[in-house]
Amino acid sequence: MPHALRAAVLAVTVALALTACGARGSDEAPDRAATAPARPGGATPSPSGPEPAECPHGQLIKAVEIPAVHADPVHIPEATIGGEKVPAVTIPGVDIPAQRVPAQCVEEKPAPGACLGAVAVPGTSIPGTEIPAVRIPGVQAGGASADPVEEPAKSQKAIDQSAVSVAEVCQSKPSKEGQYVASVYRPSLYRPSLYRPTLYRPSLYRPRACNDDGECIPPVNVPSVTVPSVSVPSVSVPAASLKSYVAGPGQVIKGDDRIAYNIEADVLFDFGKADIKPAAAKSLAELAESIRKEVPSGAPIQVDGHTDAKGDPASNKALSERRAQAIVDWLATKGGLDRARLKATGYGETKPAVSNTEPDGSDDPRARAKNRRVVISAARS
Repeated sequence: MPHALRAAVLAVTVALALTACGARGSDEAPDRAATAPARPGGATPSPSGPEPAECPHGQLIKAVEIPAVHADPVHIPEATIGGEKVPAVTIPGVDIPAQRVPAQCVEEKPAPGACLGAVAVPGTSIPGTEIPAVRIPGVQAGGASADPVEEPAKSQKAIDQSAVSVAEVCQSKPSKEGQYVASVYRPSLYRPSLYRPTLYRPSLYRPRACNDDGECIPPVNVPSVTVPSVSVPSVSVPAASLKSYVAGPGQVIKGDDRIAYNIEADVLFDFGKADIKPAAAKSLAELAESIRKEVPSGAPIQVDGHTDAKGDPASNKALSERRAQAIVDWLATKGGLDRARLKATGYGETKPAVSNTEPDGSDDPRARAKNRRVVISAARS
């Protein structure tokens, strides 16, 4: 790596851990100790709203269409037997409207370098259904007798499946050359399949009824009704991991499938500012050249801004966003990289590389300097 690029990161910690799980950072006003906020571990079903046609941060779970079911009504015509009229009767048909299990998105939260983002698969449900009861009335007329025949309603309750999720995991950030950084593992995620069994209402049959004179009322048949079974496939998100490594000399960390550049913000920006220092231009040019050599053409490039814990969280986040965007703008306008590949994210003080304070709670300026950083990461394959 060119000497100038190394120099740009003197104090830059060498981590593919480009950012550690947690995070806080900013370089603005009042001093205060900072503790990384806890991340929620569970996930809830996606809120109601328009169905997604695509999922920018995860796979699309396709909708399942449940067709309508129709059965015609059965008309029993008027009849005369033994001089008595038996009125006509219409046995209602069946119309069960079509149903739908909506499309959903598996959401994989964006994560900074050296982290694997949280993943959530929303809950889902197959709606319940019912085939109504049916009855063929009996006949007592003109010396003929036929008992009524009936079948109760058949129903199936809704089948539900809860959401499943896994939290973000991050590698630790090395503080010196030669330090071993352990691998991290995000387990696979699995939402089981759902199945609503077939619903069936048997056919009904009322036999013909005759009197002693041989006059008969014809038989009546109401066909069976079937609501087909419904299956919603299972959803799987494979496990993922970041391999262990030994921190090397310099700010470029190469893994088997990723590369990361971790640069302390003080090298790039003046205190509390988001304007790139003129002196940083050569180092950024060498960084852009390294990206062109190491990262496949067209691969997305993530630029993450971080601050220390001085100042209020909102100001810190805004500063980190401006700094990340400043690097994106420089790489696009002066570094020769396609802007469409570059994405800026500001984490403020929410993901510190190290604690901003000493064990006794007092301020640690050197540690805070490590937390003020910009991390650029990309896949190598």
